[in-house]
Amino acid sequence: MSSKLSQNIRSLFSVLTPMGLSCQGGRVWVLPAVLAGATVTLLNLGVRRLGGFQSWELGSFDSLVRLQPSKGADPRLLVVGISEADIQALGRFPITDRTLAQTLTKLQKYHPKAIGLDLYRDLPQAPGNQELLAQLKTPNVVAIDKLSDGESPGVSAPRGIPPERVGFNDFVLDADGVVRRNLISVSKPDRTIAFSFSVQLALLYLKDRLQPEDSPVHPNQINWGKAQFQPLKPNSGGYANIDTKGYQILLQYHSANNVARQVSISQVLKGEIDPSWVKDKIVLIGTTAPSARDLFLTPYSPALQQSPKMPGVLLHAQMLSQLLSAVLDGRSLFWMWPSWAEILWNASWAVIGGTIAWRIQHPLRAGLCGVGVLIALLGMSFGIFTVGGWVPLVSPTLGLVMTGVGVSAYKKLYDAFHDSLTGLPNRDLFVECLGRAIGNTRGRHSHLFAVLFLDLDRFKVINDSLGHLAGDELLMGVVLRLRASLCHGETVARVGGDDFAILVRNTDVDSAVNLADRIHQALIVPFELRGQEVFVTASIGIAVGGETAATVREQPEHLLRDAHTAMYRAKALGMGRYQLFNASMHDLALERLQLETDLRMALKRGEFLLHYQPFVCLATGRIIGFEALVRWQHPVRGLVSPVKFIPVAEETGAIVPLGEWVLEEACRQLRLWEGMFDFDRPLMMSVNLSGKQFAQPDLVARIKEILGTTGLSAQSLKLEITESVVMDDVESAIAVLKHMKALNVKLGIDDFGTGYSSLSYLSRFPTDTLKVDKSFVGLMEIESEGENVAIVRTIVTLAHALGMDVIAEGVETAAQLARLRAIGCEYGQGYFFAKPLPSEAATALMASRPQW
Repeated sequence: MSSKLSQNIRSLFSVLTPMGLSCQGGRVWVLPAVLAGATVTLLNLGVRRLGGFQSWELGSFDSLVRLQPSKGADPRLLVVGISEADIQALGRFPITDRTLAQTLTKLQKYHPKAIGLDLYRDLPQAPGNQELLAQLKTPNVVAIDKLSDGESPGVSAPRGIPPERVGFNDFVLDADGVVRRNLISVSKPDRTIAFSFSVQLALLYLKDRLQPEDSPVHPNQINWGKAQFQPLKPNSGGYANIDTKGYQILLQYHSANNVARQVSISQVLKGEIDPSWVKDKIVLIGTTAPSARDLFLTPYSPALQQSPKMPGVLLHAQMLSQLLSAVLDGRSLFWMWPSWAEILWNASWAVIGGTIAWRIQHPLRAGLCGVGVLIALLGMSFGIFTVGGWVPLVSPTLGLVMTGVGVSAYKKLYDAFHDSLTGLPNRDLFVECLGRAIGNTRGRHSHLFAVLFLDLDRFKVINDSLGHLAGDELLMGVVLRLRASLCHGETVARVGGDDFAILVRNTDVDSAVNLADRIHQALIVPFELRGQEVFVTASIGIAVGGETAATVREQPEHLLRDAHTAMYRAKALGMGRYQLFNASMHDLALERLQLETDLRMALKRGEFLLHYQPFVCLATGRIIGFEALVRWQHPVRGLVSPVKFIPVAEETGAIVPLGEWVLEEACRQLRLWEGMFDFDRPLMMSVNLSGKQFAQPDLVARIKEILGTTGLSAQSLKLEITESVVMDDVESAIAVLKHMKALNVKLGIDDFGTGYSSLSYLSRFPTDTLKVDKSFVGLMEIESEGENVAIVRTIVTLAHALGMDVIAEGVETAAQLARLRAIGCEYGQGYFFAKPLPSEAATALMASRPQW
């Protein structure tokens, strides 16, 4: 992300946060999910009206049709098909009028209720034209014609057939050529109504029982028996601006290829059919031969490989079965929701997707929940479809996914500028707000502002004694009291573990001091954590910016640092108080700067030296190795403690060349000792790697180079990394550790138990050693089976289960040593054996061959 883009995003959040788009007391608002859902719904609505989803929605319609179970053959229908075998046997196509007349004669002997002739006979097909016309005059025969569409001429029905026994043969094709609609009737130019072929057959079949009627309530609705026919609208279901001329309904398919019993015309002519198949049935006669080209795509076509298209006579059978099932059996016709209901349907799923993405923190859980909701959407849509309803499926699915993805992206940005626990702005967002405040002071009407840096005193003690969950609960309680102490327009942010920063606009020194007093008063009342009262104080540093601030500090980071410096001064003076930043504190900053400068030059001047603290095998009491510890012999300051200069080296990056020097010097020293002493087992040299060293891309190459330069065996070198370092980026850390392990060096995890390592990752680390932190070892002798003994025993058991050995650091008493031996710890390190020693003293110690 570019710096300009990052700045714009921070500016956006600095505006949104006062509007309430942040967590208040840990309660997450779903407003972003609602806003995202509404936006995506409106976008979906616009795209749908433009037809952007129509092809997808029609595809989903086809899929739902195919998912429905086959309903079997309709016992009221019989299809007499003219197959390829029939055409070859009869010798021609179209078949002659005589053959057709003979077929009708044979069928009439079995007393069908109605016969539908799905064959054009506007032109005679000699011989036998008069015989066919005579058969067509039978009152239970329905012929077919084709209406003119203005572009192509129509096809007339045979002469002498009354209009009530003629149905038109128009199939409505969608843009993809699939038949999904049933055209029931159309208005002819002479203002009469023409009915489709299937409707005419249904009317003939039901003429003595039921007849359609206009609805007295709904002008466009037709009531026929148990069915209520409502015409399709241009945007019904998943359609968008379709041609709805005539009276159309959605075609509800009976089955893929088993809508009715089928026989061939040759079987009828030979009398090879059961009369019960025909008696009181509707018989449809039409071609099923592919060569006749009377074939159409259907929703079943994608799943049918051999014959993906359906013959027209079977399509008429589908339509006829739909009409009869609706009128006589009460089978539900397709219905569609009104536009407002579809909008509500789409919006609901969009909001659900956004809410899941916003409320569920874990990405895997959010993904699984999203998949579950998507399955629920598909299941509900299919359930509605099975009872005759077609509701949009693609648009709510896209809304669900798009809103979820969009809110997830927004949430990632939100989380990047807000604290995950408290929901407060984080350091980056606070610095942006502070920069705005500084910018406002440079205008014509400048005002003072103040930054308060607050640190909870002895928070680590509470965390260690009551646990991190109680610590988090305490932080949330502090946030609530801070909010209650602030006035409108004042911004509070969490800038560290127990550090908070407050920006007070349009203020002066007295007002800032009064706010610090109010905060101290608010924290006087004890907090109740899990039934225990806890008292908390805070050290507060105050830095004032604006007209009276020094120009050099007119940067947000500098002003925040000044407040931080003042806070440390307040803590040094006794904690639970506030301190104003003043110019004298710059001396401390300059001293720190001088320390940084001296540190950069110290390596070049050779001011560093190594001390060595031995590792002891607890089983034998013998030295088995040393840990190399760096010391700084400053020419003016004298021996500088690592506690002072290591953090500075980490911050400035000087730790990288310093760490390389330590590694090379330690390897060289061990190689020297190997030449001086005859060890029973190879001596081990342990060197600590800092986080910045571990992040260096050429780390493995440098280790290999140092081993080659010093001539030390890789198996005699152990590299220790703190668990917090490897947990920063687990996958990357595992890859680096494996490359290091490939050199045959030993690997260890330092200060185990004090960080936040995951046991699920520990088994994946190719490490050889766990080092128990001295904080656990030092308290082992308080009670015989105390908490710390149990912790150390657990670490030892865990390490052994993973094939690692254990080093306990900070061993200071014989009782601790005895405890460690009793629980099976292999190695120990601490003042009980020896302090860190210069190389000469360490050499003398080895020469004395001590045994503990």
